[in-house]
Amino acid sequence: MKNSQLLNSVVILFCLLLFSSCKKNTDAINSIGDRINQYSLEGNQIYSDNVKSYSEDITTTFNFLPSSTTNQIVKHEYYTLSYNEKYEQAEWVAYELKKNYLKNNSFKRPFFIEDPKVKTGSADWRNYKNSGYDKGHLCPAGDMEFVVDAYNDTFFTSNISPQLHDFNSGVWNRLEQKIRYWATKYDGIYVVTGGVLESSLKTIGKEKVSVPEFFYKVLLDNSGGNFKMIAFLVPNSESNRPLYSFVVSVDRIEKMTGIDFFPKLNDKTENQLEKSSDYKNWSFN
Repeated sequence: MKNSQLLNSVVILFCLLLFSSCKKNTDAINSIGDRINQYSLEGNQIYSDNVKSYSEDITTTFNFLPSSTTNQIVKHEYYTLSYNEKYEQAEWVAYELKKNYLKNNSFKRPFFIEDPKVKTGSADWRNYKNSGYDKGHLCPAGDMEFVVDAYNDTFFTSNISPQLHDFNSGVWNRLEQKIRYWATKYDGIYVVTGGVLESSLKTIGKEKVSVPEFFYKVLLDNSGGNFKMIAFLVPNSESNRPLYSFVVSVDRIEKMTGIDFFPKLNDKTENQLEKSSDYKNWSFN
């Protein structure tokens, strides 16, 4: 009887030890599972925060988009445009030129291709062949050399307009370089650019791509919490005139194009800035 009781006691003790061990292992497994879930939640939160931050950055970048007269706005990763099918080119291209975008990378220059995002189809590059006009960038490739995808995106035909070579490589190039200087000096600026599109313009190619007589650039800077604005209206021709001689009011370009350039600005601020053609707040040195 005693032996039987002893045996039962040993069995019970063994079972208790086994149960305790299993419970510890289960607790450990649960603890690990909880930690994995926690890491997963934290990882998802970090991912979510990063996506949110990126989205907010993109939203901030495009806070100052102009109005579109065609309702065909096309958004690429680093610039946005409003395509005008009638004239087979963008009526405006808008982008933020940040200071850290200004890099000199020796990317291979790609071929011009049609923009797959333009629903009506952007003009074929062959319209420019033997036309006497350059395929003039609106958003310059030189502003997008910080990453190859941004650089390549500037070679969509939605981002070009017919420009005389002496204009494209001359005064227009000088203005583009000055804008890069300001982007560095003011730690980034907003740029809106395009040709003045109107009836009775000369056309080139089978698709009748219009040749603007004037090109414009409208710049907005909000460094230091203070807005300032400047606009340029430049004839599509060779010129050695100083850049400040092409400064006009934004109101003048709005009347010529029918575009409201900064509709999201406070009305009082917008009206004050757009009526002025004063360039003293901008360094031309």
